[in-house]
Amino acid sequence: MINLLWLLPLFPLIGFLILALTGEKLSKPAVAWVGVGSVGLSALLTAFIGAEFLAGNRDSYQVVLGSWMAVGDFSVNFGLYLDALSVTMLFVVTGVGFLIHLYSAGFMEADAGYARFFAYMNLFVFAMLVLVLADNLVMLYLGWEGVGLGSYLLIGFWYQNPDNGYAARKAFVMTRVGDTSMALGLILLFTHLHTLDIQSLMLDAVNQWDAGTQLPVVAAALLLGGALGKSAQLPLQTWLPDAMAGPTPVSALIHAATMVTAGVYLIARTHELFILAPPVQFAVSLIGAATLLLAGCSALVQTDIKRILAYSTISQIGYMFLALGVGAWSAAIFHLLMHSFFKALLFLAAGVVIYCFHHEHNIFKMGGFRKAMPVAFWSFLIGGSALAALPFTSGYYSKDEILLAAFAVSPGLWAAGCLGALITGIYSFRLVFVVFFGPQRAEVKEVIGWRMILPLVVLCMLALFGGILSVLQIPLESVFQLPVEGGEHHGFSFVRVVTIAGPITGLAIAVLFYLTGTFSTQRLNAVHWLKLLQQFWFSGWGLDSFYNALLVRPFKRIAELNKNDVVDSAYLGIAQISMGFHYLASASQTGRLRWYAASMGFGAAVIIAIGLLS
Repeated sequence: MINLLWLLPLFPLIGFLILALTGEKLSKPAVAWVGVGSVGLSALLTAFIGAEFLAGNRDSYQVVLGSWMAVGDFSVNFGLYLDALSVTMLFVVTGVGFLIHLYSAGFMEADAGYARFFAYMNLFVFAMLVLVLADNLVMLYLGWEGVGLGSYLLIGFWYQNPDNGYAARKAFVMTRVGDTSMALGLILLFTHLHTLDIQSLMLDAVNQWDAGTQLPVVAAALLLGGALGKSAQLPLQTWLPDAMAGPTPVSALIHAATMVTAGVYLIARTHELFILAPPVQFAVSLIGAATLLLAGCSALVQTDIKRILAYSTISQIGYMFLALGVGAWSAAIFHLLMHSFFKALLFLAAGVVIYCFHHEHNIFKMGGFRKAMPVAFWSFLIGGSALAALPFTSGYYSKDEILLAAFAVSPGLWAAGCLGALITGIYSFRLVFVVFFGPQRAEVKEVIGWRMILPLVVLCMLALFGGILSVLQIPLESVFQLPVEGGEHHGFSFVRVVTIAGPITGLAIAVLFYLTGTFSTQRLNAVHWLKLLQQFWFSGWGLDSFYNALLVRPFKRIAELNKNDVVDSAYLGIAQISMGFHYLASASQTGRLRWYAASMGFGAAVIIAIGLLS
């Protein structure tokens, strides 16, 4: 089956081409069969390939499909590479991606752009599969940019609303900033190591560069810039909450299974380079710790059900960056896998609430939906528990590994992670209690088909019991160096207790504020400085306003001043001067022989005079 690896990205690509070329002529059932079925075939083939890989000797596998380009010493192949890391990513992209596609078949059925939606979704999955299977950085970059294009199309899917178009452009432009950094990093790597084949590149870097020297530090920093943009980490995270403008299944696909995990994958895939750049690797951990705290605080005060989940995604990706920064590579990828389960579950459950509640997003207009929406309630309860990392859920096992590894490197980073776990517990159950408990504020009836229910049930099982994969997990030690061990040092018991107590304490606080009403949030808002702090967090720590003042408004002002193309005036002036000389030259062409003879005589006299006088 591994020999059929090339079929994995081919299936969604064929689905995209069929839907893009003939989708409007197909019936909606046919569109669903093509859109969902193509990704389903990739998921089924992934299951067989994964099983064969795990049952075998687990060696890496490489296949070259053909030559892409060759210029001088520079050559790039269409090559695919399979190892434990790419197998893990394949399970996420095709497995969770298929469940989201199946859910979309029911959620988007009434939309006029049904075929266009699935065409975009299939293009997105194709690009992500190219990204994770690429054996060279140029092909990886092809998938990287394809994911960016797909996200632009999906976020702005409902383009009739100008705000949706703005959100799509914002995501596209902000991720381009990171992509430019990454492109410069690729150029630097090729210039000095003369290859972009990932395995050869990493081997050459280890053999030729010393740790901490300038070249690996600069190269790693440039790749980190690309990862920050795609994975929405500080300071390039502000596009992700606005990306909620797209349909809910798009949010699930971008936030759970694909785009935002691309930066984590990039750092993990090139981890040898980051090991050679200790300052950059430490910066990864600091950025992750800061991002998980800032995004968690913003999630505490949001009122839009999807924006809460968006900020939680930024925060959870921060945990993955924290793990990468402390060298817990396997823990980062394990949390990526667990996060794909419970975050897809939460977004799809949020879609059910929005679907059944007249497309309302404000959680404080909801309430008491526990009995009216049992499927959504249990999905949120299980997904929220895993997001908060309550013991024995999938999120607990992966986040526990990260925090113990962080303590082995820096107690300060561990403390930041524990505080983030406390905050996560609060906002996760704030969401559950406000939406599903208390008095029911509106009549709603959960009416959803099996195509929406089945993915929720499967994801509930994975969010609950996915942690068992910590025992049976894919052997990532064949890809990474041994992870940092957090349990061998003095004080391990205390660390373990505090790590577990964080989310439980967050749950208790949420119960007191949002379930029993023992404490009132209105009283907190009555305190002036707390209200200002809440507004600051609500705005995403003012970063959007800062970027608008620093970059957006000045650029718009310059564009306004140049609306008549001032720069073009210089070029138009040159053209006018040329036209003037042409007019003078053409005016001398009268067609009269006496004029021509007199001109020649006068010219000859002038030339002779110049000769005599000189």
